Amino acid sequence: MALPVGFFALFFAWPVAAIVARGLKTDGAWHLGRIAEIVTQPDIRHVLWFTTWQALASTALTLLLALPAGYVFARLDFPGKHLLRAVVTVPFVLPTVVAGSAFLALVGRGGLLDELWGVRLDTTVWAILLAHVFFNFAVVVRTVGGLWAQLDPRQEEAARMLGASPLTAWRKVTLPALAPAVAAAALMVFLFTFTSFGVVQILGGPTFSTLEVEIYRQTSEVFDLSTAAVLTLVQFAAVGAVLAVHAWTVRRRETALRLVDPKATARRPRGAGQWTLLASVLVVVALLLVLPLAVLVRRSLDAPGLGYYRALTHADGGTFLVAPVHAVWTSLEYAVAATAIAVVIGGLAAAALARRDAGRLVRGFDALLMLPLGVSAVTVGFGFLIALDKPPLDLRQSWILVPLAQALVGAPFVVRTMLPVLRAVDVRLREAAAVLGASPWRVWREVDLPLVRRALLVAAGFAFAVSLGEFGATVFIARPDNPTLPVAVARLLSRPGDLNYGQAMALSTILMVVCAAALLILERLRTDRTGEF
Repeated sequence: MALPVGFFALFFAWPVAAIVARGLKTDGAWHLGRIAEIVTQPDIRHVLWFTTWQALASTALTLLLALPAGYVFARLDFPGKHLLRAVVTVPFVLPTVVAGSAFLALVGRGGLLDELWGVRLDTTVWAILLAHVFFNFAVVVRTVGGLWAQLDPRQEEAARMLGASPLTAWRKVTLPALAPAVAAAALMVFLFTFTSFGVVQILGGPTFSTLEVEIYRQTSEVFDLSTAAVLTLVQFAAVGAVLAVHAWTVRRRETALRLVDPKATARRPRGAGQWTLLASVLVVVALLLVLPLAVLVRRSLDAPGLGYYRALTHADGGTFLVAPVHAVWTSLEYAVAATAIAVVIGGLAAAALARRDAGRLVRGFDALLMLPLGVSAVTVGFGFLIALDKPPLDLRQSWILVPLAQALVGAPFVVRTMLPVLRAVDVRLREAAAVLGASPWRVWREVDLPLVRRALLVAAGFAFAVSLGEFGATVFIARPDNPTLPVAVARLLSRPGDLNYGQAMALSTILMVVCAAALLILERLRTDRTGEF
């Protein structure tokens, strides 16, 4: 635990504490009265209200559209099911900047709806809500559908034989069993939408602003660190409460149910109702998930002769100091370094948490590992610039700063992927190897590693995809001559002109292809023992 604790203390707790202290401390004295003063300001209250209600609305809309898909993947067997599962998961591993770009190409200026019917939704909240559903659809499908597939269908069949209608049997038998998974999925969707940045930054414009966007505006545009610090504390408290509830629901899901082999529960669709449900889910996936990505690709091809892609090879001297295509190689290099860091930190943390003799303090660290996913990435990025600016840790000019920030986001995915598999390793195998004289390192190499190798590869793949798309922290610390793909896309979208817009679509398409390729590799590696995420 020493290295993971030191890593999170140095590169997460310290930067966050530094920016909060910079905003609320003057001449050595704390000004905590500023918290109430700032929170009660009308414009800040409006931001808090919009952040909360759009997160609730996004969560409800995601559950409404994704729960039927969870049933389809859990209970129905049909051709192309595994491919469709990968398609559904693609938006989740895409950077939020790409999700925003995809919906901008669909509902924004010159988008598909604008071309066909003259309708634009980029200035309305519906664009944000639909983009959030697009991004979080897989969270519900994987979390609820994964448990649904393992519920014994004979319990519901017994209720039907006793005279219950299909709806009553589902409401009385299946829904209570699914409630912990539904609650966990809803909390995760709420967490991701409550801290939304890239989607709101691109689609919200000056009209809509979440806490994350407002923190970015206060730090980079207004330079009001006091307001940014207060908003960070508010977001930190909200995220902590959500994670506490999430941890409780996950423990309840893991201990309250008796599950069966998911392969035995899926059947071919029977009857008009199941075929209609399958067709409805396919239509929703096609319109909500596939269409925005297809429009994104089409907009990137609008210029004759791949003009937008060819323009990426030239520096214009204004938006970038280097050719935009340079961001592709920069992102890959940073993502590889971040993946290596995340695998080491997350792997060590998972190994410590998997021990049955782990103390309460060690187990409590499991919840803390999730905080980087919910705490403002903007705060972390700006905190890097404030905290890591003096020897012996003056990293402002170092290339490693970006991979470190990206690894903070990737490490929790490594832990969540490896922990169930490490806990499933029979402890008697380790004990037998130790009795035969093997050192702890050799026990790990000869016993644990062969059993968790595939989970380790899956964890590395998720860390790579997440690192590739990290935007909130990277936008602060990426150097102008080494922008990452998400930063390059955001810069292009912030400048007027069809050429800049087309190049943004082209870079987003490249980023989408790379992330989708990583996901398809994960789907081939994934086993039932590695978990759903």
